[in-house]
Amino acid sequence: MRAVDLSPVPRQDQTQRPFDLFLIFVGANIVATTLQVGATLPRGLSFGGTLAVIAAGALAGAALVGVLAPIGSRLGVPSIVATRAVLGCNGARTLAVLLFVTNFAWIAMNNVIAASITVRLIGVGSTAAWAVGLGVLATVVVLSGPRGVALADRIAVPLLVVSGIVFTVACLRRPWPIPPATASVAETFGGLDIVAGYQVSWLLMFADYPRYVASGRRAGVAVFLGLLLTALWFMPLGYVASLIAQSADPGMMVYAVGLGWWGAVLLTVATLTTNFVNIYMSALAFKSLFPAANDRSAVWLIGGIGAALGVLSTSWIEQFANLTLLLAGMLVPIGGILLAHYVVLRRPVAVADLYADAGPYHASRGWSLAGTAAWLVGAAVFQFSHGIGATLPCLAASIVVYSMLARPGRRAR
Repeated sequence: MRAVDLSPVPRQDQTQRPFDLFLIFVGANIVATTLQVGATLPRGLSFGGTLAVIAAGALAGAALVGVLAPIGSRLGVPSIVATRAVLGCNGARTLAVLLFVTNFAWIAMNNVIAASITVRLIGVGSTAAWAVGLGVLATVVVLSGPRGVALADRIAVPLLVVSGIVFTVACLRRPWPIPPATASVAETFGGLDIVAGYQVSWLLMFADYPRYVASGRRAGVAVFLGLLLTALWFMPLGYVASLIAQSADPGMMVYAVGLGWWGAVLLTVATLTTNFVNIYMSALAFKSLFPAANDRSAVWLIGGIGAALGVLSTSWIEQFANLTLLLAGMLVPIGGILLAHYVVLRRPVAVADLYADAGPYHASRGWSLAGTAAWLVGAAVFQFSHGIGATLPCLAASIVVYSMLARPGRRAR
């Protein structure tokens, strides 16, 4: 199996087990940035209120990605190709550029967090050396293809679970202050947007790995549970650890709970498993823009730049919440458009048309009127509705606009 393949997966090749798909998403979401979500939630929330915000946001975000996962099984195409049906060819290219560029931030952030914590805890090497080493190792695994990633996760995820249990016990053995409940309604909804937005950041992986699973229903359940269960576990851990450390800095949090080398194992392995999928998503986006590019070159380009950015700057951590909300504002409308087309309207899509040079998705220079309008309106709604919670209004607006413009009797593309 090729490391980066944009072509549709034949039905006879959809042999990946749903459990392997579950492990891929578990490995992707057990990571320092998931801890960071809990650490960056408003301190004015009560403990119960924080847990409620995490539960609601994690459920909403995981459900959106899980509902879309069966599209991958049904069509056998990667996410960036499936979006051609709703955005047109040029719209999908724009989304690919967005994914390609922003994923460098996630790769770099994961490398920086893991490298800095590992150096602090074990005192060996430098942050730059660890960041480069982790980036190269993740890249090598991605080069082995989706099945290679699944095999690596069979070893890595159990190790992550054990490390996570050690982290949980360490947090429970230490007292932490409970902040007073002073958060406003706007701050509460802002926290909800951060949690849901973080989960939705996995949106454009909705078909990339599920397309190798024959059962769409089982693929959807695997994706949903993989994202939900890990968020419900690690986001509260991040919140508690930040209270213990009195800091949202991930290095301080892990050091304060006294994890020692277990913390280094957790963050190092977690960085690898989440960057498996980050590099793969970016490589697919790059190949959609430059189909003639060599697979190995594309993967090395992305993994190398991600590692280099981690060396050059540690400011990614400080911009975590802003990055999450920025991506949510761009990706939640895409989720609404995909839901409207594939789930609400149930529009049939011929796989051959998604790849045809002169197919229906290339008409009008490849821009979808319905998709483009819904994307812009949804993004605008997200930006102007933070005070009442932006995720659900944004999602609803994009679904309504697309459904109206793409209704029967009116051309959507």
